[in-house]
Amino acid sequence: MTMQTRLAQSGLSEIADKLDAGIRLELEDGVRLFECSDLLAVGWLANRERERRHAGQTFFNHNIRIEATNVCVASCLFCAFARLQPGDDGAYTLSLEQVWEKLRVRADQPLTEVHVVNGLHPDLSFDYYLELLRGFKKIRPDVHLKCFTAVEIAFFADIYGRTDEQVLRELMEAGLDSLPGGGAEVFSERVRQKLCHDKCGSDRYLDIHRTAHRLGMRSNVTMLYGHIETNEERIDHMLRARALQDETGGFQAFIPLAFHPDNNQMRKLPAPTAVDTLRVHAVARLMMDNVAHIKAFWIATGVETAQTSLWFGVDDLDGTVQEEQIYHMAGARTPEALSTEDISRLIRVAGRDPVERDTLYNVVSMPA
Repeated sequence: MTMQTRLAQSGLSEIADKLDAGIRLELEDGVRLFECSDLLAVGWLANRERERRHAGQTFFNHNIRIEATNVCVASCLFCAFARLQPGDDGAYTLSLEQVWEKLRVRADQPLTEVHVVNGLHPDLSFDYYLELLRGFKKIRPDVHLKCFTAVEIAFFADIYGRTDEQVLRELMEAGLDSLPGGGAEVFSERVRQKLCHDKCGSDRYLDIHRTAHRLGMRSNVTMLYGHIETNEERIDHMLRARALQDETGGFQAFIPLAFHPDNNQMRKLPAPTAVDTLRVHAVARLMMDNVAHIKAFWIATGVETAQTSLWFGVDDLDGTVQEEQIYHMAGARTPEALSTEDISRLIRVAGRDPVERDTLYNVVSMPA
């Protein structure tokens, strides 16, 4: 059976024709891709779009992820990481010296990025975060600081009496280079009211990224999938991010994040399967036509599924990570770190070409 026949039998010929003609996919197209029974046909289309952009290249970076505190006033049902009060069992807040030491002890590593995401701690001063950035830059002046989600930026503005833009400008002056994409969850207000009603809403999340892009920073955008969201809500999420990208061009990557049910208030729900994960990443590549990169966060997807996703639209596997607690506290059984050699091997074994990048997708090396 030819692929054209397979596409016809799976009801995807019209979508394939649109892609060939450079016509954007819309809501009904995305829903059809999610409902199509032939996952491999969807994957074939996504892989074709991936290879048109990047051929066989698969990107990763040498980074470290740091969570300085898990104290958080938000009560997201899907979170196993946060503790509501500083004295709660398992709550922690690192001193600045403790956080900086995580970078100092890696003085021999050719790190290019420090990625910081925290809980929304009600008692820390804004100076804590400013000094955090300044200290990193003193230790490694050339390292790229990708820190603080839009949810954190909104929290800082509200608790410290600033506008979102003022917060971003002060953080940039202290050394902030770009924003991660976390905190987007699903933009649907129905979902947010059920799962994360007491934190930054979707409009504000997007506006903070809009402001960051206007100020010259790049960022990523995520989507938490596999819980109570519908296919329509998934596609709406992608389309809203795509619309902002049309406006600013500031998003570098779209990152689907798998829901993990362990140790949180949604433990009765099943985790998304590998099929779910491959389909979400594939549909993201087809819908997010103006975002250069689709990233599989191997911590969340699992290493094997992340490898497979490289044939389902994905061209980026994130990085070495080294320290990650949010997903592991929610039951992730993936390693806490991979070396650059590990990632290169995983990419190569999957039949792709590893490319080490920096945060802004400048090539650092092309491992043999």
